[in-house]
Amino acid sequence: MAYFFFTRDILKGKSIPIFEAANHGTVARDFTYIDDIVKGCLAALDTAEKSTGSGGKKKGPAQLRVYNLGNTSPVPVSDLVSILERLLKVNAKRDIMKLPRNGDVQFTHANISLAQRELGYKPSTDLQTGLKKFVRWYLSYYNGGKKAAG
Repeated sequence: MAYFFFTRDILKGKSIPIFEAANHGTVARDFTYIDDIVKGCLAALDTAEKSTGSGGKKKGPAQLRVYNLGNTSPVPVSDLVSILERLLKVNAKRDIMKLPRNGDVQFTHANISLAQRELGYKPSTDLQTGLKKFVRWYLSYYNGGKKAAG
């Protein structure tokens, strides 16, 4: 959701927090376009076995499957902001902050091997394309195509 809040705040002229790791290290995230996640969820539903019953009449153990869905291409958060600046035609006010020591991680990277093998899952939307579609939607939905977020 960072891109949503970043877009809103960039358009409002608010500063956005950009975290950096120790020794000015890069913080990167594995951003995934919503259509790719939906495809993975639908594939999981399409391959699920029948229900085990309801109303206390269990016919067998419940099917339990966990899939990691992602894009497998971590991108520095600062790159995400640069792309948004270009698409919005507005410079962001960046507030560089140290990465909190509350358990947050420097990188996220999805291991989608099980989803690929069992569901045929393959994300197909790169960050630039996904952000372009997102910004188009955001401006249309929230601003009627105007650049000022209210």
